[in-house]
Amino acid sequence: MTELTALGKSPAAQPARRAPRRSQRAIALNLVAVVIGLVVWTLLATLGVQGLPGPLEVAAKAGELIADGTLFTDALASLRRVLLGFLLGTLLAIPVGFLMGWYATARGLLEPYVQFFRTIPPLAIIPLAIVLMGIGEVPKVFVIFLAAFLSSVVSTFQGVVDVDKTLINAARVLGASDGTIFLKVVVPASTPFILVGMRVGLGSAWGTLVAAELIAAQEGLGFRMQQAQLYYDLSTIFVGLIAIGVLGLLMDRLLLLAERRLTNWQERR
Repeated sequence: MTELTALGKSPAAQPARRAPRRSQRAIALNLVAVVIGLVVWTLLATLGVQGLPGPLEVAAKAGELIADGTLFTDALASLRRVLLGFLLGTLLAIPVGFLMGWYATARGLLEPYVQFFRTIPPLAIIPLAIVLMGIGEVPKVFVIFLAAFLSSVVSTFQGVVDVDKTLINAARVLGASDGTIFLKVVVPASTPFILVGMRVGLGSAWGTLVAAELIAAQEGLGFRMQQAQLYYDLSTIFVGLIAIGVLGLLMDRLLLLAERRLTNWQERR
């Protein structure tokens, strides 16, 4: 009985009990950070720094935009563009990254193009996208797609390249075929890199949104912020910024949850 009791109190059992405490502590720290940010923001607005609107003024403007439906319409338009561009970019990036990482020939053919376009900001593609694709939804989604693709493909490629060669050699010794090794060893080992790349790609997609909505948009958070800039409407600009940040944060948390579910075999701090 003494040994069983000792096993129940073993170090391996302790992290499972500590996980909820770490989560509660992280949430508490997040709330403290938000409160501190609001206090600093209020102080700066009270001091009249460059006409900065305070939290209450921004909240009142948000209430107006929600009441007339403008905020929901703009948020849905931007969310649709980001989701479409991000999903298309990710769906293409993952197979391309696997090809580059697994096959040396594919790497030699594709890597120069990936690295070349990775050094070009997606915003610099906007004039070319307008000329080739017009001023509809296609160029907006394309610019967001490019930002997400270039972030995700490099992470996927790096994940395949960094797979422990010992695991691959051990699988070969046991008689596994290349297809089995790829599906059972390479894909699971690359999953953490893929998900990190997706999170980076999601951030790039949201970061490109405002510029993408320069292309003759009639609705969207970026469009609304650009219109507000013309009239020096800082409150509307802040509402747009906060809306983009909140939507991006929620989507990132969903990806983080998926990462924890799919890579629960990984040791975490």
